[in-house]
Amino acid sequence: MAPNLILTDRWGNPVQRDFLTAEVGGPTTTGVRSPISGYPGDGLNPLRLASILRAADHGDPVQYMELAEVVEERDPHFLGVIGTRKRAVSQLDITVDAASEDAHDVMLAEMVREWLKRDELQQELFHILDCISKGYSGTEIIWDTSERQYMPLELRIRDPRIFRFNRTDLATPMMVGDSGREVPLPAFKFIFADIPAKSGLPARSGLARVAMWGWMFKAFTARDWAIFTQTYGQPLRVGKWQPGASDKDKDTLFRAVANIAGDCAAIIPDTMSIDFIESKSIGASGDLFQKRIDHLDQQISKAVLGQTATTDAIAGGHAIGREHRLVQEDIETADAMSLAAILNRDLIRPWIQLEHGPQKRYPRLRIARAKTEDLDRLATAVDKMVRLGMEIEEAEVRSRFGFAEPKPGARLLQAISTPITGPGAFAPAPPQGNRPIEGRSSKIKGGQAVAAPQTALQSQSPLTGVSEGVYETAALTERMGAEADPEMALLIDQIEIIVGSARDLGELRELLASAYPDLATSRLAARVAAGLLSAELAGREGALDG
Repeated sequence: MAPNLILTDRWGNPVQRDFLTAEVGGPTTTGVRSPISGYPGDGLNPLRLASILRAADHGDPVQYMELAEVVEERDPHFLGVIGTRKRAVSQLDITVDAASEDAHDVMLAEMVREWLKRDELQQELFHILDCISKGYSGTEIIWDTSERQYMPLELRIRDPRIFRFNRTDLATPMMVGDSGREVPLPAFKFIFADIPAKSGLPARSGLARVAMWGWMFKAFTARDWAIFTQTYGQPLRVGKWQPGASDKDKDTLFRAVANIAGDCAAIIPDTMSIDFIESKSIGASGDLFQKRIDHLDQQISKAVLGQTATTDAIAGGHAIGREHRLVQEDIETADAMSLAAILNRDLIRPWIQLEHGPQKRYPRLRIARAKTEDLDRLATAVDKMVRLGMEIEEAEVRSRFGFAEPKPGARLLQAISTPITGPGAFAPAPPQGNRPIEGRSSKIKGGQAVAAPQTALQSQSPLTGVSEGVYETAALTERMGAEADPEMALLIDQIEIIVGSARDLGELRELLASAYPDLATSRLAARVAAGLLSAELAGREGALDG
């Protein structure tokens, strides 16, 4: 535990250590922080909603917070998308960077890492992210001082209705004290989070303000849809009585038709008739309600997730879905960075100061999704660069792939030279008898063939048509491949750039056609021509030798 220094929070309020050992924001059944909530969503209309929002803007957010809870309870779509956004961030990996390589800084970072292993942390972060919906959230830090140390024991979410803002700037957070008056937040006692959806006052930056209007309009549409369904979606029963029927008979008849199903029933004399004229636009009118509700849901998806592809089945292909996913990832990254900054400011720094005193530098939390690397592309790139002569450190490549340095005496994986097999491949044939087949081999020097009798390494069996050796062919093929590799790599690199810049197959075709004259094909064509010439000369020599 650090000595009793005078510590202050980010607003300049001094730390009162007596407050740190007690709960100051808990609910009281008969006090000013009652957990019992109202339901301002009952009978909500535009005038009442505007009044609730205006009161929140003026510093009275009680009904606004209660209505935000109601919207999350009654609107499944908003509950789903806001929960998706909060869970996406609360489940990300958390890393801790030490302030420096100094032993003391490393020790502080390790202390934070050990605390982050708590199982409850994910749920606590989920509650802190309630600020995305409501505009802000307050989480009380329950400090453990059982062994004269300061250790965050629990991060307990508090009722957002107990928080207010200074009436001077409507931005500095305060809370409702035991006496009912608004008092400053005790220093080092709360994590006050705000991840605004737009710039402005915290009370006006929550996504719930947008969702309230959408939910209200959907409620109106759902009510109209229910009336429409009741009117046109249920069968109507008509009972007819004969002339001279008594009132008792009529009552019996009405009870009979009324008890068959719902309330759509009537009785008329047998001599009367009722014509039911069916509207030709009943089907279209019914679709109108669904389209309006779907439209409102899509607007909520755009506001919360920035896109609709991950929540609504909208045709658009893989490319559009990929773009929408990138938008969602951008929002996730921004939320993660904001949450990390909030925890560093309101939790990590106060904890370090209480336990070890003020520091010049503090460990930092980082919240981010682990980046996955395309190891196939990396292996291909390394292979190309090494072939071109680039010097790459082996240890760095091992670290990228996650491979450890081989231990002495360990069995190692090695490349095995496998002969080419498959249809059309040359296969060595068993020798015909014990006598080697004599042939002639020639070397081309200055345009003259120098003959040298020797054992034929590449001869054709007249009976089987199978090559008896692949050595000369393999050597020529390997040489041609080695000489053509740089030209092929350059050509492939140019084509990869063109493919990466094309948006569809039509544009790719046009780009390839326009770039063809400038492609690096001349030297590759020369290599191929040289190979064809060598094959031609070898074939002629074989024909002359019989």
